[in-house]
Amino acid sequence: MREINLFLLVFFIQINVFSQLPEFTAPVDFPIVLNGNFGELRTNHFHAGIDIKTNGETGLPVYAIDDGYISRIAVSPSGYGKAIYIDHPNGYTSVYAHLDGFTDTVAKWVKKEQYRLKSYQVNLYPEKKQFEFNKGDLIAHSGNSGSSAGPHLHFEIRNTSNQNPVNPQNFNFGIEDQTNPVAENLFIYPLSDSSHVENSIKKKYYKLVFYDGAYHIKGKPTIDGFGKLGFGIDAIDHIDGNWSKCGIYQMEYWVDNQLVNAFQIDQLQYSKMRDINSHIDYEAAIKRNEKYHKTFIEPGNKLEIYKQTWNRGIFNFNDGKRHTVKIVFFDINMNSAKVEFTLRSTKPVNHPELKTAAFFHYNEENKFSDDEIDVTLPSNALYNDLHFIYKKGKTPPGAFSSLHRVHRPFTPLDKAIDIAVKPVNLPEELNDKALLAYFDIKEGTYSAIGGEFTDGKVVSKTMTFGDICIVTDTISPKIDVLSFKNNQLMEPNRIRFKIEDELSGIDKYNVYIDGGWILFSYDMKRDMLEYVFDEHIEKGKTHQLKIEVKDNKNNRSSYETSFYY
Repeated sequence: MREINLFLLVFFIQINVFSQLPEFTAPVDFPIVLNGNFGELRTNHFHAGIDIKTNGETGLPVYAIDDGYISRIAVSPSGYGKAIYIDHPNGYTSVYAHLDGFTDTVAKWVKKEQYRLKSYQVNLYPEKKQFEFNKGDLIAHSGNSGSSAGPHLHFEIRNTSNQNPVNPQNFNFGIEDQTNPVAENLFIYPLSDSSHVENSIKKKYYKLVFYDGAYHIKGKPTIDGFGKLGFGIDAIDHIDGNWSKCGIYQMEYWVDNQLVNAFQIDQLQYSKMRDINSHIDYEAAIKRNEKYHKTFIEPGNKLEIYKQTWNRGIFNFNDGKRHTVKIVFFDINMNSAKVEFTLRSTKPVNHPELKTAAFFHYNEENKFSDDEIDVTLPSNALYNDLHFIYKKGKTPPGAFSSLHRVHRPFTPLDKAIDIAVKPVNLPEELNDKALLAYFDIKEGTYSAIGGEFTDGKVVSKTMTFGDICIVTDTISPKIDVLSFKNNQLMEPNRIRFKIEDELSGIDKYNVYIDGGWILFSYDMKRDMLEYVFDEHIEKGKTHQLKIEVKDNKNNRSSYETSFYY
């Protein structure tokens, strides 16, 4: 009865809240089908909006959902790409991202500002009355810009006062969904030194099967365990008309008839987005790109999505009895599914003491030093207390330091940590080319962290633990010339280059024609620079072109040519 009452309470609260929301028109003029929803689990963040399918097309009209004015325009080679932010009188801001382009008036102003700033990437804040729209006015066209993995419209609704995103599916945009969420797998976690699952202190994985209206542990109707335990479930939602793995809206964790924890995703805070790495099983996400919602809340997790919680979702199975565990999950239309199984409380098991380099408290500054490395974690960089692992290894091929195992990459960080590594046999003339990098032992490859040579060590900040060493970047960026051959322009209406850097990454690029700076768009996911001929280039004459590219270690490349247009 208590479970039914809670469900009804949530349902009636939703009705009350929804009845007070403004009536927005849809941002597109075709039926909305989603391939991504609000609160969906993404890398280092929850999805802050909805992704509207455009059936692989770009250039579809995008409309203002209500009266308002453009408060911000952003253009970036990554992230949201081309995006418009419209403030509405009712206290909400709508966001339209990964656009192909803006309306003519807006596009002309943006281009003018890009030339003034000599930068493709801009963050612009027009005057309040500069670009006003009525509900249903055309504001842009859908695209595939920024880090978009394919053509679609990313759409958000935010509270204007704090810019925190709210769930667009709480507004009536006519999104059909009668499909229940699903789950395939379950983790059980021992959460104290005396806890265990089937006599193991390590988390245990179980396959789920569906029968009798619920998901159950395959072949294991009863699990033996003891002490403080937590659970993780890979619950996902499929929305009508699409089999993309979308996120669930609400989850409840019950032991017998007691609600132990629940979350509901109606609003998110950008300042706490990274705490998703505590909410999920971070190791499963990194290793296998699998996203598990945890039923328990780590002490450093600051998310405000948890609506009903007892003891931060940690239940102590220490009474020698059998308990019914139930995890119920819902989409925003209250389509639901549940996982049920029995956990039998047994006796504690003695486990060998962990031998690690240090013990870190999550809410304190922590430091570790060895002969060749210093590691500093600011307070609250961790989500939980940590048995810190460190090991020094041999110098990898081409590196200029020992290989330092700085804990494990499967433990998430909420803040950047400081690492200083002492070089080994680093030539003095390469000091300014030195940087820290992760080394993949299996693949034998490096990925840049960054850093500078300071006081005899290479120093950098990083957001990830891992195997770290010093390398140097002395190789200039690569410029692939796509539009010219033997000083002949091979494309009738555009110029394209592909720019890549082997290690430290592209820092800056500039293109000049006849000595004047020219606006080239930059698509980072394709490493592509592109210019479509416009009023800045005079027709019927020979022009001189020069491109300059610099990486983050000041290695430079250039290319010059003349061409007739």
